Amino acid sequence: MSRTYKATGINLKTQVLGESDKIVTILTPEFGLIRAVAPGARKHNSSLGGRSGMFVVNELLIAKGRSLDKITQAQTLKTYPGLAKDLGKLAASQYLAEIVLSQALSEQPQEELYELFNEHLHRLEALSSTNSSGVLAHLAHGVFHLLALAGVTPQVQVCCLSGRSLKPDFTDPNWQIGFSVPTGGTICLEAWKRLRTEGKGEINNQYPIPHIPLPMPHAQTAQTVVVHRQEIPLISSRLGAMELALLQHLSQPEIMQIDGARDHNWLSVEQILRQYAQYQLGRPIRSATLIDSYFAANHDATI
Repeated sequence: MSRTYKATGINLKTQVLGESDKIVTILTPEFGLIRAVAPGARKHNSSLGGRSGMFVVNELLIAKGRSLDKITQAQTLKTYPGLAKDLGKLAASQYLAEIVLSQALSEQPQEELYELFNEHLHRLEALSSTNSSGVLAHLAHGVFHLLALAGVTPQVQVCCLSGRSLKPDFTDPNWQIGFSVPTGGTICLEAWKRLRTEGKGEINNQYPIPHIPLPMPHAQTAQTVVVHRQEIPLISSRLGAMELALLQHLSQPEIMQIDGARDHNWLSVEQILRQYAQYQLGRPIRSATLIDSYFAANHDATI
């Protein structure tokens, strides 16, 4: 078996090793996640210095090692210089990279994940630097698509309780819908309130218990009937018509700008998706704090 192999990959994470080396975590379509040493990458004249940077796509020759593989050659295929020039774009890119790191597997092909991540980086880089709403919209779009690829897309088209289709009501300024992270999506508040009201009774009669005759060897033997009530879901947040419309459009291949959508609407959508993604991943998205800081400082946004 050969001790070297070729791979194409994008750098997702780097960390210091020793005096001059780096450990680079790379997403490859052929082998999934790879952690490899870039020897001498921190030296100012190293050929691996720039090639081991964040979001650089390289064609690699890698030597197998006992604990860590080692990059022996790297040829850069693509970079995203526009991301580093805009703090909002960079923060959004790191946010998406953190989700990818949580989803990607090692020693298994990850071609779809690789292509999807590169596509969303390309879209972020192509945005105008003055388009703050665009950064939030494309971030939310990328998070939604990554969740969809993992098979854990939140339900935003129908009510999770009643199964009825949901349509934003823009005629009522007070119209709201609920979102339940543990339940997995949107909840009609009327259905939720009905369930709470029914839950106050002694028995929830929505699902009547069939009568099954039991043998009674002794006249005094009593039957014990256990009634399971439908659990009342926790409402994690409430959103208006605009936020629901934005969520419902995120499943489309291309981001769709909706007239009237503002930064605060996209911030609400990002917050909902963040809570949901963290619940599904079982860990916080640390890079999300950069998004909070950036928009709070530059756009007087309330997070």
